[in-house]
Amino acid sequence: MRKTALPSRPFARATGLGLAAAALGLGLAACSPQNTLNAVTSTRGLDVVQDVRYGPAPRNVMDIYVPQNAQNAPVVLYIHGGSWQGGDKDGHKFVGASLARAGYVTGVMNYRLAPEHRYPDYVQDAAAALKALRDRARSDGGSPDNLFVMGHSAGGFNAVEVVDNARWLGEVGVPVSAVRGVIGVAGPYSYDFRQFSSRVAFPEGGNPDDIMPDRHVRPDAPPHLLLVAANDTTVDPYNAVNMESALKKAGVSVTKTVLPGVNHITVIAAVAQPLTFLGDTRQQVIDFIEAHRLK
Repeated sequence: MRKTALPSRPFARATGLGLAAAALGLGLAACSPQNTLNAVTSTRGLDVVQDVRYGPAPRNVMDIYVPQNAQNAPVVLYIHGGSWQGGDKDGHKFVGASLARAGYVTGVMNYRLAPEHRYPDYVQDAAAALKALRDRARSDGGSPDNLFVMGHSAGGFNAVEVVDNARWLGEVGVPVSAVRGVIGVAGPYSYDFRQFSSRVAFPEGGNPDDIMPDRHVRPDAPPHLLLVAANDTTVDPYNAVNMESALKKAGVSVTKTVLPGVNHITVIAAVAQPLTFLGDTRQQVIDFIEAHRLK
Protein backbone atom coordinates (compact mmCIF):
# COMPACT_ATOMS: atom_id res chain seq x y z
CA MET A 1 0.00 0.00 0.00
CA ARG A 2 1.35 3.42 -0.90
CA LYS A 3 2.17 5.41 2.20
CA THR A 4 3.02 8.77 0.69
CA ALA A 5 2.20 11.55 3.14
CA LEU A 6 3.45 15.12 3.11
CA PRO A 7 6.85 14.58 1.50
CA SER A 8 9.41 17.34 1.22
CA ARG A 9 8.79 18.01 -2.49
CA PRO A 10 8.35 21.78 -2.80
CA PHE A 11 5.37 23.20 -4.60
CA ALA A 12 6.12 21.62 -7.93
CA ARG A 13 2.68 20.18 -7.09
CA ALA A 14 1.26 23.66 -7.70
CA THR A 15 1.71 23.05 -11.42
CA GLY A 16 -1.82 21.71 -11.75
CA LEU A 17 -3.24 24.94 -10.40
CA GLY A 18 -1.04 26.94 -12.77
CA LEU A 19 -2.31 25.02 -15.78
CA ALA A 20 -5.91 25.37 -14.68
CA ALA A 21 -5.61 29.10 -14.25
CA ALA A 22 -3.83 29.45 -17.58
CA ALA A 23 -6.82 27.79 -19.17
CA LEU A 24 -8.89 30.60 -17.71
CA GLY A 25 -6.59 33.15 -19.26
CA LEU A 26 -5.39 34.39 -15.90
CA GLY A 27 -1.76 34.25 -16.98
CA LEU A 28 -0.81 32.44 -13.79
CA ALA A 29 2.94 32.34 -13.33
CA ALA A 30 4.26 28.87 -12.54
CA CYS A 31 6.28 30.21 -9.63
CA SER A 32 3.37 31.89 -7.85
CA PRO A 33 0.01 30.47 -8.96
CA GLN A 34 -1.57 31.05 -5.58
CA ASN A 35 -0.56 34.71 -5.49
CA THR A 36 -1.97 35.33 -8.95
CA LEU A 37 -5.22 33.57 -8.10
CA ASN A 38 -5.59 35.72 -5.01
CA ALA A 39 -4.71 38.86 -7.00
CA VAL A 40 -7.72 38.29 -9.23
CA THR A 41 -10.03 37.35 -6.35
CA SER A 42 -12.44 40.18 -5.73
CA THR A 43 -13.76 40.99 -2.28
CA ARG A 44 -16.12 43.66 -3.61
CA GLY A 45 -19.40 43.47 -1.73
CA LEU A 46 -17.79 41.75 1.25
CA ASP A 47 -16.60 43.21 4.52
CA VAL A 48 -13.06 42.04 5.24
CA VAL A 49 -11.44 42.54 8.64
CA GLN A 50 -7.72 41.84 8.46
CA ASP A 51 -5.25 40.69 11.09
CA VAL A 52 -7.73 39.96 13.85
CA ARG A 53 -5.61 38.84 16.78
CA TYR A 54 -6.48 35.61 18.61
CA GLY A 55 -3.27 35.14 20.62
CA PRO A 56 0.07 36.75 21.55
CA ALA A 57 2.37 35.20 18.91
CA PRO A 58 3.11 37.13 15.70
CA ARG A 59 1.25 34.52 13.61
CA ASN A 60 -1.77 34.44 15.91
CA VAL A 61 -3.89 36.46 13.47
CA MET A 62 -6.71 35.80 11.03
CA ASP A 63 -8.67 37.61 8.35
CA ILE A 64 -12.46 37.52 8.55
CA TYR A 65 -14.62 37.66 5.41
CA VAL A 66 -18.19 38.78 6.08
CA PRO A 67 -21.12 38.71 3.64
CA GLN A 68 -22.97 42.00 3.44
CA ASN A 69 -26.07 42.10 5.63
CA ALA A 70 -25.12 38.81 7.30
CA GLN A 71 -27.42 37.88 10.14
CA ASN A 72 -27.09 34.73 12.23
CA ALA A 73 -24.98 33.16 9.47
CA PRO A 74 -22.88 30.01 9.82
CA VAL A 75 -19.28 30.75 10.84
CA VAL A 76 -16.41 28.85 9.19
CA LEU A 77 -12.81 28.67 10.40
CA TYR A 78 -10.46 27.76 7.54
CA ILE A 79 -6.95 26.39 8.23
CA HIS A 80 -4.33 26.38 5.46
CA GLY A 81 -1.91 23.60 4.58
CA GLY A 82 1.85 23.60 4.05
CA SER A 83 3.26 20.57 5.91
CA TRP A 84 2.91 22.63 9.14
CA GLN A 85 6.05 24.46 7.97
CA GLY A 86 4.72 27.04 5.51
CA GLY A 87 1.68 28.75 4.08
CA ASP A 88 -0.36 31.65 5.37
CA LYS A 89 -3.80 33.24 5.37
CA ASP A 90 -2.86 35.72 2.64
CA GLY A 91 -2.43 32.83 0.23
CA HIS A 92 -5.99 31.68 0.89
CA LYS A 93 -7.92 34.86 0.28
CA PHE A 94 -9.74 32.92 -2.46
CA VAL A 95 -11.17 30.53 0.14
CA GLY A 96 -12.40 33.29 2.44
CA ALA A 97 -14.02 35.21 -0.40
CA SER A 98 -15.63 32.13 -1.96
CA LEU A 99 -17.20 30.93 1.29
CA ALA A 100 -18.32 34.43 2.26
CA ARG A 101 -20.07 34.73 -1.10
CA ALA A 102 -21.88 31.52 -0.22
CA GLY A 103 -23.26 33.35 2.84
CA TYR A 104 -20.83 32.28 5.55
CA VAL A 105 -18.76 34.41 7.92
CA THR A 106 -15.30 32.96 7.27
CA GLY A 107 -12.12 33.28 9.28
CA VAL A 108 -8.87 32.37 7.48
CA MET A 109 -6.13 31.92 10.06
CA ASN A 110 -2.36 31.87 10.38
CA TYR A 111 -0.80 29.57 12.94
CA ARG A 112 2.62 28.97 14.47
CA LEU A 113 4.88 26.87 12.23
CA ALA A 114 7.30 24.00 12.64
CA PRO A 115 10.05 23.26 13.30
CA GLU A 116 10.08 26.00 15.94
CA HIS A 117 6.54 25.06 16.94
CA ARG A 118 5.61 21.40 17.00
CA TYR A 119 2.42 19.56 17.82
CA PRO A 120 0.28 20.57 19.66
CA ASP A 121 1.09 24.28 19.30
CA TYR A 122 -0.64 24.71 15.94
CA VAL A 123 -3.68 22.74 17.12
CA GLN A 124 -3.96 24.93 20.19
CA ASP A 125 -3.79 27.91 17.82
CA ALA A 126 -6.79 26.51 15.95
CA ALA A 127 -8.71 26.21 19.20
CA ALA A 128 -7.84 29.78 20.20
CA ALA A 129 -8.83 31.10 16.76
CA LEU A 130 -12.14 29.26 16.90
CA LYS A 131 -12.86 30.75 20.32
CA ALA A 132 -12.02 34.26 19.08
CA LEU A 133 -14.20 33.78 16.00
CA ARG A 134 -17.05 32.51 18.18
CA ASP A 135 -16.69 35.36 20.69
CA ARG A 136 -17.14 37.97 17.98
CA ALA A 137 -19.57 36.02 15.82
CA ARG A 138 -22.65 38.16 16.57
CA SER A 139 -20.85 41.41 15.77
CA ASP A 140 -19.82 39.89 12.41
CA GLY A 141 -23.37 38.78 11.61
CA GLY A 142 -22.71 35.15 12.52
CA SER A 143 -24.10 32.66 14.99
CA PRO A 144 -21.76 31.54 17.81
CA ASP A 145 -23.48 28.16 17.89
CA ASN A 146 -23.29 27.54 14.14
CA LEU A 147 -19.57 26.85 13.74
CA PHE A 148 -17.75 24.80 11.11
CA VAL A 149 -14.03 23.99 11.02
CA MET A 150 -12.38 23.32 7.66
CA GLY A 151 -8.80 22.68 6.62
CA HIS A 152 -6.70 21.50 3.69
CA SER A 153 -3.74 19.10 3.91
CA ALA A 154 -1.88 19.83 7.19
CA GLY A 155 -4.72 22.23 7.96
CA GLY A 156 -7.12 19.32 7.52
CA PHE A 157 -5.25 17.49 10.26
CA ASN A 158 -5.54 20.57 12.48
CA ALA A 159 -9.27 20.95 11.77
CA VAL A 160 -10.09 17.34 12.59
CA GLU A 161 -7.74 17.12 15.57
CA VAL A 162 -8.93 20.33 17.24
CA VAL A 163 -12.52 19.08 17.32
CA ASP A 164 -12.13 15.33 17.70
CA ASN A 165 -9.65 15.41 20.57
CA ALA A 166 -11.75 16.65 23.50
CA ARG A 167 -8.71 18.27 25.12
CA TRP A 168 -8.39 21.21 22.74
CA LEU A 169 -11.88 22.73 22.76
CA GLY A 170 -11.98 22.05 26.50
CA GLU A 171 -8.86 24.15 27.02
CA VAL A 172 -10.50 27.23 25.49
CA GLY A 173 -14.05 26.69 26.72
CA VAL A 174 -15.74 26.16 23.35
CA PRO A 175 -18.56 23.62 23.70
CA VAL A 176 -18.42 20.91 21.06
CA SER A 177 -22.17 21.37 20.63
CA ALA A 178 -21.43 24.76 19.04
CA VAL A 179 -19.51 23.05 16.23
CA ARG A 180 -21.96 21.83 13.62
CA GLY A 181 -19.45 20.13 11.34
CA VAL A 182 -15.83 19.44 10.39
CA ILE A 183 -14.51 19.48 6.81
CA GLY A 184 -11.19 17.86 6.03
CA VAL A 185 -9.77 18.28 2.53
CA ALA A 186 -6.93 15.88 1.64
CA GLY A 187 -5.78 15.69 5.24
CA PRO A 188 -3.14 13.37 6.78
CA TYR A 189 -5.20 12.07 9.69
CA SER A 190 -3.56 8.67 10.09
CA TYR A 191 0.11 8.23 9.19
CA ASP A 192 3.49 7.50 10.73
CA PHE A 193 5.16 10.89 10.52
CA ARG A 194 8.46 9.36 11.67
CA GLN A 195 9.05 8.16 8.09
CA PHE A 196 8.71 11.59 6.48
CA SER A 197 10.29 15.03 6.50
CA SER A 198 7.13 16.33 8.21
CA ARG A 199 8.37 14.64 11.39
CA VAL A 200 9.82 18.04 12.32
CA ALA A 201 6.24 19.16 13.03
CA PHE A 202 5.86 16.58 15.79
CA PRO A 203 7.61 15.99 19.12
CA GLU A 204 10.94 14.20 18.98
CA GLY A 205 10.26 10.63 20.03
CA GLY A 206 6.52 11.18 19.53
CA ASN A 207 4.26 8.22 18.82
CA PRO A 208 1.57 8.50 16.12
CA ASP A 209 -0.79 6.56 18.41
CA ASP A 210 -0.72 9.53 20.80
CA ILE A 211 -1.11 12.18 18.11
CA MET A 212 -3.05 11.11 15.02
CA PRO A 213 -6.71 12.27 15.02
CA ASP A 214 -8.04 8.82 14.19
CA ARG A 215 -6.69 7.51 17.52
CA HIS A 216 -8.81 9.67 19.82
CA VAL A 217 -12.25 10.47 18.42
CA ARG A 218 -14.70 11.86 20.95
CA PRO A 219 -18.11 10.15 20.67
CA ASP A 220 -19.95 13.47 20.72
CA ALA A 221 -18.04 14.89 17.75
CA PRO A 222 -20.15 16.63 15.08
CA PRO A 223 -20.65 15.30 11.54
CA HIS A 224 -17.57 15.16 9.30
CA LEU A 225 -17.02 15.60 5.58
CA LEU A 226 -13.76 14.06 4.34
CA LEU A 227 -12.88 15.07 0.79
CA VAL A 228 -10.28 13.01 -1.04
CA ALA A 229 -8.54 14.04 -4.26
CA ALA A 230 -8.61 11.08 -6.66
CA ASN A 231 -5.22 12.04 -8.13
CA ASP A 232 -3.51 12.91 -4.82
CA THR A 233 0.11 11.73 -4.78
CA THR A 234 1.00 13.74 -1.66
CA VAL A 235 -1.39 12.42 0.99
CA ASP A 236 -2.38 8.77 0.77
CA PRO A 237 -6.16 8.24 0.50
CA TYR A 238 -5.90 5.70 3.31
CA ASN A 239 -5.67 8.63 5.70
CA ALA A 240 -9.34 9.34 4.96
CA VAL A 241 -10.24 5.63 4.95
CA ASN A 242 -8.78 5.17 8.43
CA MET A 243 -10.33 8.41 9.68
CA GLU A 244 -13.73 7.41 8.35
CA SER A 245 -13.44 4.04 10.09
CA ALA A 246 -12.49 5.64 13.41
CA LEU A 247 -15.39 8.09 13.24
CA LYS A 248 -17.87 5.34 12.43
CA LYS A 249 -16.52 3.21 15.27
CA ALA A 250 -17.15 6.13 17.65
CA GLY A 251 -20.68 6.56 16.30
CA VAL A 252 -19.94 9.86 14.59
CA SER A 253 -21.65 10.75 11.31
CA VAL A 254 -19.15 10.91 8.45
CA THR A 255 -19.25 11.29 4.68
CA LYS A 256 -16.12 10.42 2.70
CA THR A 257 -16.19 11.59 -0.90
CA VAL A 258 -13.53 10.98 -3.55
CA LEU A 259 -13.46 13.86 -6.03
CA PRO A 260 -12.41 12.80 -9.55
CA GLY A 261 -9.91 14.66 -11.66
CA VAL A 262 -8.26 16.71 -8.90
CA ASN A 263 -4.91 16.43 -7.17
CA HIS A 264 -3.59 17.61 -3.83
CA ILE A 265 -3.54 21.25 -4.92
CA THR A 266 -6.42 21.51 -7.37
CA VAL A 267 -8.80 19.98 -4.82
CA ILE A 268 -8.55 23.17 -2.77
CA ALA A 269 -8.10 25.48 -5.78
CA ALA A 270 -11.57 24.30 -6.86
CA VAL A 271 -13.03 26.22 -3.92
CA ALA A 272 -12.29 29.43 -5.83
CA GLN A 273 -15.33 30.48 -7.83
CA PRO A 274 -13.40 30.91 -11.14
CA LEU A 275 -11.96 27.38 -10.78
CA THR A 276 -15.02 25.34 -9.87
CA PHE A 277 -14.71 23.63 -13.25
CA LEU A 278 -11.73 21.77 -11.77
CA GLY A 279 -13.87 19.78 -9.37
CA ASP A 280 -16.79 19.70 -6.98
CA THR A 281 -15.03 20.86 -3.80
CA ARG A 282 -16.91 24.12 -3.35
CA GLN A 283 -20.35 22.59 -3.90
CA GLN A 284 -19.56 19.66 -1.61
CA VAL A 285 -18.59 22.08 1.16
CA ILE A 286 -21.68 24.24 0.69
CA ASP A 287 -24.00 21.23 0.59
CA PHE A 288 -22.48 19.88 3.82
CA ILE A 289 -22.81 23.21 5.64
CA GLU A 290 -26.38 23.67 4.47
CA ALA A 291 -27.28 20.15 5.62
CA HIS A 292 -25.87 20.63 9.13
CA ARG A 293 -26.22 24.33 9.93
CA LEU A 294 -28.68 25.57 12.51
CA LYS A 295 -31.75 26.78 10.66
